Amino acid sequence: MNMKKIHFLIALCGCIFAALSLSSCEDDIDVDGTYPFMVETMPVPTRLAQGETAEIRCQLKREGRFSDARYTVRYFQPDGRGTLRMDDGMVLRPNDRYPLDREVFRLYYTSECADQQRIDLYFEDNDDQMFMLTFSFNNENKDDDDGDSGDDGGGFIPGIRFPVDSIIVRPVVPGVEPKK
Repeated sequence: MNMKKIHFLIALCGCIFAALSLSSCEDDIDVDGTYPFMVETMPVPTRLAQGETAEIRCQLKREGRFSDARYTVRYFQPDGRGTLRMDDGMVLRPNDRYPLDREVFRLYYTSECADQQRIDLYFEDNDDQMFMLTFSFNNENKDDDDGDSGDDGGGFIPGIRFPVDSIIVRPVVPGVEPKK
């Protein structure tokens, strides 16, 4: 063999070795489709008489965008009795998951008893992240006059109070205990 061919083969082997050492062994691209999210609400009244309805205005807030992200809502009612429905009129059943097809939506809770009531709303994405909201309602008792006019100093609507502490917001992270 002549020297030109030997130098050519050595150069070719060096190029092949360099190409193999710089290439990745994995063909999959690691795309992170997990972005934290939360659901913000407007203040909600804490007193509802039997038959009255509270509007819960919600907005899904996402930290990032992933085109395949899907969100659902479900609820539980550990105390009291009532009906929860979406703004399109669909009545939600406890513990059933319903898809959220938009980021701004309204829920309507109608009291069906005179007892104290509580509903827990669970919002989940398709990556098993969860966000929870809890709402508590007391029966509006006309005989219980505590001298409060209902005006909390801001956002006043006659006959309805909107206290800031009516909403308990906490993200639910699997395996992590919430701070007390």
